[in-house]
Amino acid sequence: MRDLAFIAFLLAFFGMGFKRPFLLVLVYVYIDIVSPQRLTYLLLNSVPISLIAVALAVGGWILADDKRDTRVGGRQVLIVLLLLYCWGTTLAADFPAEAKEKWDWVWKALAFAAFLPLTLRTRLRIEALLAFMILAASSIIVVGGIKTIASGGGGYGQLNLMVDNNSGLYEGSTISAVAIAIIPIIIWFMSHGTIFKRDWRLKGYCLALIFACLLIPVGTSTRTGLLCIGLLALLSIRNVKRKVAYLAMLGVLGVAAIPFLPSTFTNRMNTIKTYDADESASTRLAVWKWTIEYAKTHPFGGGFNAYLGNHIRYDLKTSPDAGSAGAPAAAATPKVEVDKARAYHSAYFEMLGEQGYFGLALWLAINLIGIVRMEVVRRRYRDPDGAFGWAGPLAAALQSGHIVYLLGAAFIAIAFQPFIYMLIGAQIGLDTYLARKRSEESFRPMRRATPAASA
Repeated sequence: MRDLAFIAFLLAFFGMGFKRPFLLVLVYVYIDIVSPQRLTYLLLNSVPISLIAVALAVGGWILADDKRDTRVGGRQVLIVLLLLYCWGTTLAADFPAEAKEKWDWVWKALAFAAFLPLTLRTRLRIEALLAFMILAASSIIVVGGIKTIASGGGGYGQLNLMVDNNSGLYEGSTISAVAIAIIPIIIWFMSHGTIFKRDWRLKGYCLALIFACLLIPVGTSTRTGLLCIGLLALLSIRNVKRKVAYLAMLGVLGVAAIPFLPSTFTNRMNTIKTYDADESASTRLAVWKWTIEYAKTHPFGGGFNAYLGNHIRYDLKTSPDAGSAGAPAAAATPKVEVDKARAYHSAYFEMLGEQGYFGLALWLAINLIGIVRMEVVRRRYRDPDGAFGWAGPLAAALQSGHIVYLLGAAFIAIAFQPFIYMLIGAQIGLDTYLARKRSEESFRPMRRATPAASA
């Protein structure tokens, strides 16, 4: 029955896309984020719906979309360059079969990110893209929030987000970072969105969704999510007038929330103070050290999934209270652990190990240029009463979400997460749209002077 519901929804969506081709772009966005083929038992699993959606989206743009004054941003060129570079490292990968498996979805994410801004020619389209990204992600976030309220989440890696496949946005740390990153955009829709009427229903849903977003790090017990919440709270300071009162309110709310947090979450957060006694943190540090040494002998990277070749050794200390309550003294001594083929657990080291120094530089450029460009747009359109008074706050929201992602990426291997590349595509689309509008306003056609009337 669930299979039939998904098929009916997608067929209706595709059908509307033939009348409004831009909707086909949104169909692909929905499929790429939600992955409905994972949620069905049989029917959609046997159909390449993602390939069909992107082919129709590109075809619709080529055949039916307005391409006057089409602009290509510099970051689109960098994304294409990164795509070609990743293709080259895949051909020379240390583990060709495993690299090919990751390449099969990475190239789609990069290619779509380069294509997406070409379709974002109006404010309505930019809003529609962001709305679909939020609503698609909310289908996962709301489920996680409800389960967290009902059961407390269950601990790290235990919260079931509709599927048992622990990948994509269904992975706990990834959805935690994304959930916090989209909060500024949700807030923007409450104040400036035009797709939905800005009444009590929209604000009520947005506030409930923000609450669900904040619950995701609790339900998944991810330290990354806690750090992202802290960073977002700091970034929000620039948007409030009474900054001291705002910081005091955050402190009070944080302390007041502690008694209501599940023990699985607080126990997991306590390991931040004793990282050298936590196997997960110790393993990450060892893998990062290995990656730095690996890059020295492989400056162009080892291709996708090059981490499979690592062999690490690290000292795992016991927690400070391990020797209490009559435990033997030997329990407090460090223990040597040996492991291999451990994942990077960081987008920065993921890029360094897989794509080398040049690939890491390209990836950093794509992200950092986005932060800078959104700051330029934010300052240029800071006047709330101007014709584009909505653009400055939107640029600030996209910038804050991007910065939150970059913090989360320090602890998760999400360098090629498609959701973030859609966010980057929205940034580029906003930038090129405003540049086109400035060009139209500054253009004044030359008029032939009319001869003076004869006396």
